[in-house]
Amino acid sequence: MLQTPYYLIDKARLLPNMEKIAWLREHSGAKCLLALKCFATWSVFDFMAEYMDGTTSSSLYEVRLGREKFGKETHAYSVAYAEGEIDEVLAHSDKVIFNTIGQLLRFEAQSAGHKRGLRVNPGVSTSDFDLADPARPFSRLGEHDPEVIATVADKISGFMFHNNCENADFERFDAMLSLIEQRFGHLIRQMEWISLGGGIHFTGEGYPLERLAERLKRFADQNGVQVYLEPGEAAITGAATLEVSVLDTMHNGKNLAIVDSSIEAHMLGSSDLPRKCQGRAKRGAARLDGVRKILPSGRYLW
Repeated sequence: MLQTPYYLIDKARLLPNMEKIAWLREHSGAKCLLALKCFATWSVFDFMAEYMDGTTSSSLYEVRLGREKFGKETHAYSVAYAEGEIDEVLAHSDKVIFNTIGQLLRFEAQSAGHKRGLRVNPGVSTSDFDLADPARPFSRLGEHDPEVIATVADKISGFMFHNNCENADFERFDAMLSLIEQRFGHLIRQMEWISLGGGIHFTGEGYPLERLAERLKRFADQNGVQVYLEPGEAAITGAATLEVSVLDTMHNGKNLAIVDSSIEAHMLGSSDLPRKCQGRAKRGAARLDGVRKILPSGRYLW
């Protein structure tokens, strides 16, 4: 018996997600990069690499992790790079994506000869939670003015648009992509590649994967670009649990369990977003899933 708490990854539950990703790659032509900011457990990277094209990162050490443990294609992005880390970022990445034109120009000489991209903020997103909304007012995430972006189009080969958040609605994704094409299409057609980021819940049950594949292929063909997706949660959803032990139970209007873990230490994302942590419990052992669904009777709510 392993000492709790620990995360348990079930390859049998991970495989269906990987198979959907592989199917989407084949039928859309899009490349899929694992978002390391969401999942960085390298013990299953060799398994996931059979179904994905590489990794995308948000910091220097994520870039290194992707290059050294996952391999294949490695994209680097950060809200801002420091002078002392940019050379190492470039050395471990195939593409570097700058968050602002200021960062692009600051490191223009050092990144010469490297494939460079720019994050673009389209001004729309699917997030209903302000903290997780990359397009909220005064957002620091990406450039938003097409006229300003056009002045540096000759210095880059691609854009990153990351404006989906737990988006399981294909119609909403399609509508937002159409808005992006309308506003930035003339710039997109000057690029070689476009990353549409993550947050598209296309591995979820009932998601119209065929329609997504057709839309991505049409976007790529009409604009003459290679499309990238950056699945994080979509790659690993439903495949892992946090295993804990129940140290005590009590009743105070509802069943309560005291376990040997905490939201802050082991499920930090659950404290930032309005979601419930659910699981099955009995004294001595418990399992927590970061899922959002109605709690059947007999389960405990933490």
